[in-house]
Amino acid sequence: MNDIALYGIDEDVLALLARALASRVREGGSIHLAGPLGAGKTTFARALLRALGAGERVKSPTYTLIETYALPGLTVQHLDLYRIAAAEELEWLGLRDLADGPVLWLIEWPERGIGAIPAPDLAVQLSYAKAGRDARVTAYGDRGARWLAGLSSTVAETAGQQVSQHS
Repeated sequence: MNDIALYGIDEDVLALLARALASRVREGGSIHLAGPLGAGKTTFARALLRALGAGERVKSPTYTLIETYALPGLTVQHLDLYRIAAAEELEWLGLRDLADGPVLWLIEWPERGIGAIPAPDLAVQLSYAKAGRDARVTAYGDRGARWLAGLSSTVAETAGQQVSQHS
């Protein structure tokens, strides 16, 4: 497992991080987005979806639980599990049936769906900081490590942001 950390970032740098990741995730996989209300989970998801070609209108799945984006060569399933009390409630969504072909899972509040959702290839943990927000991006397995490789230098070069990387 390895990770990168960004400290005191604003929404622009968070969106930059998501856009930099977009070209790496076209094979499909799973990204878990965790953090308190308002920390930037949906901001990150929207920036990633737009960079993948979903268009400008990216709806939050807070009330629908899931939004599907059929993109060329990739389907993105964006879940927001904030309103879920237990993972068993996800059974009626038929998530297994939605995993046909290359699928990228973007899952907000993943801790509420453990056992019923795909394990993460990448986890993005967001938190409030004195100035802005902190983000820690952690890779799990080979796919996540491939996605993370070089991401810190891309973000650092583009945003002029200090990025800490750990292996």
